[in-house]
Amino acid sequence: MAIWFLRGLRRGVVTTRYPAQAEPSAHLLPTPPTFDPRRLTRAVAVAVAECCPSGALTMDGAVLVLDIGACSACGRCVAAGGGAARRSGLFELAATERQHLVKRIPIAGDRR
Repeated sequence: MAIWFLRGLRRGVVTTRYPAQAEPSAHLLPTPPTFDPRRLTRAVAVAVAECCPSGALTMDGAVLVLDIGACSACGRCVAAGGGAARRSGLFELAATERQHLVKRIPIAGDRR
């Protein structure tokens, strides 16, 4: 075993203060998208669903369905979505049931 590892255990070296304090580099992590329904049009929804390599984004009528459990946080939807999509900044994602990871976003941008 590496000597530095044993020294760290003996001295109680802590490399991060998480979860007691927010991790300063958390904003650099790739995170799943979030969508603004008011800016989300059908054309944008179709575009982001087609560019999703993991299949996490699908269309269901006038609703964009985001499966966070399947999302790889690649950011392609954010690039294709313009102002309707952005990174959520949420990296602590957990659910007790699978269906809690599926979000249904109404397409409200066409109603203006």
